[in-house]
Amino acid sequence: MDVRPGVKVWRIWRPLHRVGVYVPGGRAPYPSSVLMLCVPARLAGCAEVVVCSPPGKDGRPAQNILVAAAVAGVTEVHAIGGAQAVAAMAYGTETMARVDKVFGPGNAHVTAAKRLVAGEVAVDMPAGPSEVIVVSDGSVPSSWIAADLEAQAEHAPDARGDPGIDRPGARR
Repeated sequence: MDVRPGVKVWRIWRPLHRVGVYVPGGRAPYPSSVLMLCVPARLAGCAEVVVCSPPGKDGRPAQNILVAAAVAGVTEVHAIGGAQAVAAMAYGTETMARVDKVFGPGNAHVTAAKRLVAGEVAVDMPAGPSEVIVVSDGSVPSSWIAADLEAQAEHAPDARGDPGIDRPGARR
């Protein structure tokens, strides 16, 4: 864009080279988190996408996390969870190079870790407790509303789901 004669300004978009994605797995594995965060990173042109997810009893992340990582084009997967995973991605370890930015949801410990490393590495945003309000006019079965509420409640003990019924006599 020309701001005055002889002076131009413009934007150049460059992908981050190496990004880290934390994928929770303590209460339940979330392959959807892998897809929602890693596919856009690859499409944006990130050369390396690293996933950290807690290990199961076999010492590896959940199988559905590994499959989603393969589908999404993830370049590395590490069996590490919680605040330690955020620290490993932010600072690097003997087996993992540091990343340019850390993405992903997590519990209060993961959120605190992301806040602590924010001066060293870019982070996305703190993820708070999951919450949802389902508004219904009564035209859908109450089991559908309950399923939507339960889908949020499964994330953490402090997750919140509230039904919002907008008229008297709506299905219960």
